[in-house]
Amino acid sequence: QVQLVESGGGLVQPGGSLRLSCATSGIIFSRDVMGWYRQAPGKQRELVATISSGSTTNYADSVKGRFTISRDNAKNTMYLQMSSLKPEDTAVYYCNLKRTWQPNGAGTWGQGTQVTVSS
Repeated sequence: QVQLVESGGGLVQPGGSLRLSCATSGIIFSRDVMGWYRQAPGKQRELVATISSGSTTNYADSVKGRFTISRDNAKNTMYLQMSSLKPEDTAVYYCNLKRTWQPNGAGTWGQGTQVTVSS
């Protein structure tokens, strides 16, 4: 049983930065895989980045080089550092945690946090 709570969203100027946090509670396994997804209005939810227990990371091409995913197991928290933000990054960002045996897109989801990039 897992619960995820997101924070850090907001309004930012193009080219600016934001840091999203995802605090976890419940039964967390060291081998759990965590990730960030986002969904813009009228579009499907898409994978942004994932991070394994061994800190292996994967990024969508659209954010590679601009976003950094990390996790602090001692604090039970995952982060998404977003830099050089673009208007097309505007979306609701969701935290996800899945067990190693679960398929991508499965597992537990956070409530989502709105990120708006606009002048």
